Amino acid sequence: MILTGNRDALNPILDAIRALVTQLSVEHENEHVPDSTLWLVLLALGACTATDVVTILEKKRQKLESLEIICSGERAKEPPTVWTKLEILYRLRGRLDDAAVKHAIQLSEDKYCSVAAMLKKTATVSWRYEILPADPSTIQGHL
Repeated sequence: MILTGNRDALNPILDAIRALVTQLSVEHENEHVPDSTLWLVLLALGACTATDVVTILEKKRQKLESLEIICSGERAKEPPTVWTKLEILYRLRGRLDDAAVKHAIQLSEDKYCSVAAMLKKTATVSWRYEILPADPSTIQGHL
């Protein structure tokens, strides 16, 4: 899941989720909901926290160029096979202050992201982040 630092960044993600749900419902119309649909929960987690982080960094006047979120996890071995361990990796690019990024992620995970709040009922959720240097072509005054 990759986002840019603008308001329309989530449109491609939402379109992809809608298309996936439609595809799964057609392919498995008369079947038990396949395990692959549980991956939609990770997409929802990524979209939820990404929205928070982008918005918070905008308010902090940070120069976010892109955000990539990688969500991974482990599920229970026995039914119900809920998520039991989740990790979120944030890869941010831009001219960003480390403390501002850490605070934005912390606010999302502890206060704003309702998907994370729900998943914490059955799973441990951990996160880490990487700040990549700004693209030189986006720095003001670059020719």
